[in-house]
Amino acid sequence: MENIRQAIERAKESGYPETAAHAQLGPAIQPQSHQNIGAPSVAQSSRSEVVLNGPHLESKRIITHDISDPRAKSFDMLRTQVLQSMDIKSWHLLGTTSPSAGCGKTVVSINLALSIARQQEKPVLLVDLDLQKPQVANYLGLPCDRGMISLLEGRTDLPSTIIRACIKNQKLSILPCEASTPHSSEWMASRKMSAIIQTIKREFKGWTVIFDLPPLLTGDDVITLLPQIDCVLFVAAIGTTTISEIKECYKHLEATSVVRVVLNKSSEMPATYYSRYAANV
Repeated sequence: MENIRQAIERAKESGYPETAAHAQLGPAIQPQSHQNIGAPSVAQSSRSEVVLNGPHLESKRIITHDISDPRAKSFDMLRTQVLQSMDIKSWHLLGTTSPSAGCGKTVVSINLALSIARQQEKPVLLVDLDLQKPQVANYLGLPCDRGMISLLEGRTDLPSTIIRACIKNQKLSILPCEASTPHSSEWMASRKMSAIIQTIKREFKGWTVIFDLPPLLTGDDVITLLPQIDCVLFVAAIGTTTISEIKECYKHLEATSVVRVVLNKSSEMPATYYSRYAANV
Protein backbone atom coordinates (compact mmCIF):
# COMPACT_ATOMS: atom_id res chain seq x y z
CA MET A 1 0.00 0.00 0.00
CA GLU A 2 3.04 2.29 0.18
CA ASN A 3 2.58 3.23 -3.50
CA ILE A 4 -0.88 4.65 -2.80
CA ARG A 5 0.41 6.54 0.24
CA GLN A 6 3.16 8.04 -1.93
CA ALA A 7 0.62 9.04 -4.56
CA ILE A 8 -1.41 10.89 -1.94
CA GLU A 9 1.65 12.68 -0.57
CA ARG A 10 2.82 13.71 -4.04
CA ALA A 11 -0.64 15.03 -4.81
CA LYS A 12 -0.54 17.25 -1.75
CA GLU A 13 2.79 18.69 -2.86
CA SER A 14 1.95 19.08 -6.55
CA GLY A 15 0.08 21.66 -8.53
CA TYR A 16 -2.95 19.38 -8.66
CA PRO A 17 -4.59 19.92 -5.25
CA GLU A 18 -7.72 17.98 -6.27
CA THR A 19 -6.09 15.14 -8.17
CA ALA A 20 -3.59 12.35 -7.75
CA ALA A 21 -0.02 13.30 -8.50
CA HIS A 22 2.40 11.22 -10.55
CA ALA A 23 3.10 7.87 -8.88
CA GLN A 24 6.37 6.22 -9.78
CA LEU A 25 6.19 2.60 -10.85
CA GLY A 26 8.71 1.72 -8.18
CA PRO A 27 11.97 -0.23 -8.26
CA ALA A 28 12.18 -3.51 -10.10
CA ILE A 29 12.27 -6.70 -8.04
CA GLN A 30 14.60 -9.49 -9.05
CA PRO A 31 12.55 -12.24 -10.69
CA GLN A 32 12.64 -15.90 -9.87
CA SER A 33 13.05 -18.38 -12.68
CA HIS A 34 9.93 -19.02 -14.76
CA GLN A 35 9.15 -22.43 -16.15
CA ASN A 36 7.33 -22.42 -19.46
CA ILE A 37 4.19 -24.47 -19.00
CA GLY A 38 2.26 -25.61 -22.04
CA ALA A 39 -1.30 -24.48 -22.67
CA PRO A 40 -3.80 -26.36 -20.49
CA SER A 41 -6.57 -28.36 -22.11
CA VAL A 42 -9.23 -25.84 -21.11
CA ALA A 43 -7.32 -23.15 -23.01
CA GLN A 44 -7.69 -25.01 -26.30
CA SER A 45 -10.62 -22.97 -27.50
CA SER A 46 -12.99 -24.42 -30.07
CA ARG A 47 -13.07 -21.03 -31.77
CA SER A 48 -10.70 -20.34 -34.62
CA GLU A 49 -7.85 -17.91 -34.06
CA VAL A 50 -8.82 -14.27 -34.66
CA VAL A 51 -6.30 -11.92 -36.27
CA LEU A 52 -6.43 -8.50 -34.63
CA ASN A 53 -6.56 -5.37 -36.78
CA GLY A 54 -3.70 -2.94 -36.12
CA PRO A 55 -5.46 0.30 -37.16
CA HIS A 56 -8.49 -0.59 -35.04
CA LEU A 57 -6.27 -1.24 -32.02
CA GLU A 58 -4.49 2.08 -32.47
CA SER A 59 -7.84 3.90 -32.73
CA LYS A 60 -8.55 2.56 -29.23
CA ARG A 61 -5.05 3.54 -27.97
CA ILE A 62 -3.83 -0.07 -27.97
CA ILE A 63 -0.24 0.27 -29.11
CA THR A 64 1.93 -2.48 -27.56
CA HIS A 65 1.48 -4.78 -30.56
CA ASP A 66 3.87 -2.44 -32.40
CA ILE A 67 7.34 -2.63 -30.88
CA SER A 68 8.50 0.24 -33.09
CA ASP A 69 6.09 2.59 -31.30
CA PRO A 70 8.16 4.33 -28.59
CA ARG A 71 5.06 4.59 -26.38
CA ALA A 72 5.10 0.81 -25.98
CA LYS A 73 8.31 1.03 -23.94
CA SER A 74 6.51 2.31 -20.86
CA PHE A 75 4.24 -0.74 -20.92
CA ASP A 76 7.24 -3.02 -21.38
CA MET A 77 8.75 -1.50 -18.24
CA LEU A 78 5.45 -1.92 -16.40
CA ARG A 79 5.23 -5.50 -17.68
CA THR A 80 8.66 -6.39 -16.33
CA GLN A 81 8.05 -4.81 -12.95
CA VAL A 82 4.63 -6.42 -12.53
CA LEU A 83 5.82 -9.88 -13.62
CA GLN A 84 8.87 -9.71 -11.37
CA SER A 85 6.71 -8.77 -8.39
CA MET A 86 4.26 -11.57 -9.16
CA ASP A 87 6.94 -14.20 -9.85
CA ILE A 88 8.65 -13.64 -6.55
CA LYS A 89 5.37 -14.48 -4.79
CA SER A 90 4.34 -17.21 -7.25
CA TRP A 91 1.24 -15.19 -8.14
CA HIS A 92 -0.53 -15.37 -11.48
CA LEU A 93 -3.96 -13.75 -11.00
CA LEU A 94 -3.81 -9.96 -11.44
CA GLY A 95 -6.80 -7.62 -11.19
CA THR A 96 -6.79 -4.15 -12.79
CA THR A 97 -9.05 -1.52 -11.29
CA SER A 98 -9.42 2.25 -10.86
CA PRO A 99 -11.31 4.50 -8.48
CA SER A 100 -13.91 5.56 -11.06
CA ALA A 101 -14.72 5.38 -14.76
CA GLY A 102 -12.55 7.23 -17.28
CA CYS A 103 -9.14 6.37 -15.78
CA GLY A 104 -8.06 4.10 -18.63
CA LYS A 105 -7.91 0.79 -16.75
CA THR A 106 -9.11 -1.27 -19.75
CA VAL A 107 -6.57 0.37 -22.06
CA VAL A 108 -3.85 -0.40 -19.50
CA SER A 109 -5.07 -4.01 -19.10
CA ILE A 110 -5.01 -4.72 -22.84
CA ASN A 111 -1.69 -2.99 -23.49
CA LEU A 112 -0.14 -4.86 -20.59
CA ALA A 113 -1.54 -8.19 -21.85
CA LEU A 114 -0.18 -7.63 -25.36
CA SER A 115 3.19 -6.59 -23.98
CA ILE A 116 3.36 -9.80 -21.94
CA ALA A 117 2.28 -11.78 -25.01
CA ARG A 118 5.44 -10.66 -26.83
CA GLN A 119 7.41 -12.83 -24.42
CA GLN A 120 7.14 -16.33 -25.87
CA GLU A 121 7.43 -18.06 -22.50
CA LYS A 122 4.73 -15.94 -20.83
CA PRO A 123 1.27 -17.11 -21.97
CA VAL A 124 -1.45 -14.66 -20.98
CA LEU A 125 -5.21 -14.79 -20.50
CA LEU A 126 -7.19 -11.53 -20.43
CA VAL A 127 -10.58 -11.78 -18.70
CA ASP A 128 -13.25 -9.07 -18.92
CA LEU A 129 -14.87 -8.99 -15.48
CA ASP A 130 -16.28 -5.49 -15.77
CA LEU A 131 -19.81 -6.83 -15.92
CA GLN A 132 -21.19 -3.29 -15.55
CA LYS A 133 -19.48 -1.95 -18.67
CA PRO A 134 -17.48 -4.58 -20.58
CA GLN A 135 -15.14 -3.08 -23.20
CA VAL A 136 -12.36 -5.60 -23.87
CA ALA A 137 -13.98 -7.19 -26.94
CA ASN A 138 -14.88 -3.77 -28.36
CA TYR A 139 -11.38 -2.38 -27.87
CA LEU A 140 -9.81 -5.45 -29.48
CA GLY A 141 -12.35 -5.54 -32.33
CA LEU A 142 -13.46 -9.08 -31.48
CA PRO A 143 -16.72 -10.79 -32.41
CA CYS A 144 -18.47 -11.61 -29.16
CA ASP A 145 -21.68 -13.62 -29.33
CA ARG A 146 -20.90 -15.45 -26.09
CA GLY A 147 -18.78 -14.61 -23.10
CA MET A 148 -18.76 -14.28 -19.33
CA ILE A 149 -22.53 -13.76 -19.03
CA SER A 150 -23.27 -16.88 -21.09
CA LEU A 151 -20.75 -18.76 -18.96
CA LEU A 152 -22.32 -17.60 -15.70
CA GLU A 153 -25.78 -18.50 -16.94
CA GLY A 154 -24.62 -21.97 -17.95
CA ARG A 155 -25.29 -21.51 -21.68
CA THR A 156 -21.70 -22.27 -22.68
CA ASP A 157 -18.53 -23.77 -21.23
CA LEU A 158 -15.14 -22.23 -20.60
CA PRO A 159 -13.16 -23.71 -23.53
CA SER A 160 -15.71 -22.62 -26.14
CA THR A 161 -15.96 -19.13 -24.61
CA ILE A 162 -12.26 -18.28 -24.81
CA ILE A 163 -11.10 -16.46 -27.95
CA ARG A 164 -7.57 -16.99 -29.24
CA ALA A 165 -6.25 -13.80 -30.83
CA CYS A 166 -3.02 -12.93 -32.56
CA ILE A 167 -1.26 -10.01 -34.18
CA LYS A 168 2.25 -10.30 -35.60
CA ASN A 169 4.09 -12.64 -33.21
CA GLN A 170 1.81 -11.98 -30.25
CA LYS A 171 -0.80 -14.50 -29.21
CA LEU A 172 -3.13 -14.16 -26.27
CA SER A 173 -6.32 -15.73 -25.03
CA ILE A 174 -9.35 -13.64 -24.13
CA LEU A 175 -12.38 -14.46 -22.04
CA PRO A 176 -14.70 -11.61 -23.10
CA CYS A 177 -17.94 -10.35 -21.63
CA GLU A 178 -20.57 -10.03 -24.33
CA ALA A 179 -23.05 -7.70 -22.58
CA SER A 180 -23.53 -5.59 -19.48
CA THR A 181 -25.79 -6.76 -16.69
CA PRO A 182 -27.61 -4.92 -13.89
CA HIS A 183 -26.93 -7.94 -11.66
CA SER A 184 -23.13 -7.66 -11.63
CA SER A 185 -22.94 -7.54 -7.83
CA GLU A 186 -24.95 -10.71 -7.45
CA TRP A 187 -22.92 -12.53 -10.09
CA MET A 188 -19.62 -11.49 -8.49
CA ALA A 189 -20.73 -12.98 -5.16
CA SER A 190 -22.17 -16.14 -6.72
CA ARG A 191 -20.88 -19.68 -6.36
CA LYS A 192 -20.77 -19.87 -10.15
CA MET A 193 -18.26 -17.00 -10.31
CA SER A 194 -16.13 -18.61 -7.59
CA ALA A 195 -16.15 -21.87 -9.54
CA ILE A 196 -15.05 -20.07 -12.74
CA ILE A 197 -12.22 -18.29 -10.94
CA GLN A 198 -11.06 -21.53 -9.33
CA THR A 199 -11.14 -23.32 -12.70
CA ILE A 200 -9.08 -20.55 -14.29
CA LYS A 201 -6.64 -20.63 -11.37
CA ARG A 202 -6.23 -24.40 -11.71
CA GLU A 203 -6.25 -24.83 -15.49
CA PHE A 204 -4.17 -21.75 -16.31
CA LYS A 205 -1.44 -22.39 -13.78
CA GLY A 206 1.78 -20.97 -15.19
CA TRP A 207 -0.08 -18.30 -17.17
CA THR A 208 -0.46 -14.64 -16.33
CA VAL A 209 -4.19 -14.01 -15.93
CA ILE A 210 -5.32 -10.38 -16.05
CA PHE A 211 -8.84 -9.56 -14.85
CA ASP A 212 -10.16 -6.23 -16.11
CA LEU A 213 -12.32 -5.35 -13.10
CA PRO A 214 -14.91 -2.58 -12.68
CA PRO A 215 -13.94 0.72 -11.05
CA LEU A 216 -13.55 0.14 -7.32
CA LEU A 217 -15.94 2.83 -6.10
CA THR A 218 -18.89 2.12 -8.41
CA GLY A 219 -20.21 -0.73 -6.29
CA ASP A 220 -19.14 -3.77 -4.32
CA ASP A 221 -18.11 -5.89 -7.34
CA VAL A 222 -14.36 -5.48 -6.85
CA ILE A 223 -14.22 -5.88 -3.07
CA THR A 224 -16.31 -9.03 -3.42
CA LEU A 225 -13.76 -10.55 -5.80
CA LEU A 226 -10.54 -9.33 -4.16
CA PRO A 227 -10.08 -12.37 -1.86
CA GLN A 228 -10.02 -14.67 -4.91
CA ILE A 229 -7.19 -12.95 -6.83
CA ASP A 230 -3.51 -12.57 -5.97
CA CYS A 231 -2.85 -8.87 -6.48
CA VAL A 232 -4.05 -5.60 -8.00
CA LEU A 233 -2.77 -3.05 -10.50
CA PHE A 234 -4.28 0.30 -9.50
CA VAL A 235 -4.90 2.87 -12.25
CA ALA A 236 -5.59 6.54 -11.45
CA ALA A 237 -5.79 9.57 -13.74
CA ILE A 238 -4.95 13.24 -13.39
CA GLY A 239 -8.06 15.35 -13.90
CA THR A 240 -10.29 12.37 -13.10
CA THR A 241 -9.09 10.84 -9.83
CA THR A 242 -9.41 12.93 -6.68
CA ILE A 243 -7.49 12.68 -3.43
CA SER A 244 -10.67 11.69 -1.58
CA GLU A 245 -11.21 8.82 -4.04
CA ILE A 246 -7.67 7.53 -3.51
CA LYS A 247 -8.15 7.64 0.25
CA GLU A 248 -11.42 5.74 -0.08
CA CYS A 249 -9.78 3.15 -2.32
CA TYR A 250 -6.97 2.77 0.21
CA LYS A 251 -9.50 1.63 2.79
CA HIS A 252 -10.84 -1.07 0.48
CA LEU A 253 -7.38 -2.21 -0.66
CA GLU A 254 -5.77 -2.23 2.77
CA ALA A 255 -5.69 -6.05 2.92
CA THR A 256 -4.80 -6.45 -0.79
CA SER A 257 -1.38 -6.59 -2.44
CA VAL A 258 -1.09 -3.66 -4.87
CA VAL A 259 1.81 -4.47 -7.19
CA ARG A 260 1.93 -1.09 -8.93
CA VAL A 261 0.12 2.24 -9.12
CA VAL A 262 -0.19 3.67 -12.64
CA LEU A 263 -1.10 7.29 -13.31
CA ASN A 264 -2.68 8.18 -16.65
CA LYS A 265 -3.39 11.46 -18.39
CA SER A 266 -0.42 13.31 -16.99
CA SER A 267 0.23 16.64 -18.71
CA GLU A 268 3.91 16.37 -17.80
CA MET A 269 6.08 14.99 -20.62
CA PRO A 270 8.85 12.84 -19.11
CA ALA A 271 12.41 13.45 -20.16
CA THR A 272 12.78 10.18 -22.05
CA TYR A 273 10.55 8.58 -24.63
CA TYR A 274 10.32 5.39 -22.58
CA SER A 275 7.60 6.90 -20.39
CA ARG A 276 5.73 9.07 -22.90
CA TYR A 277 2.62 6.93 -23.06
CA ALA A 278 1.65 7.75 -19.47
CA ALA A 279 0.77 11.25 -20.64
CA ASN A 280 -1.50 10.16 -23.46
CA VAL A 281 -3.78 7.35 -22.26
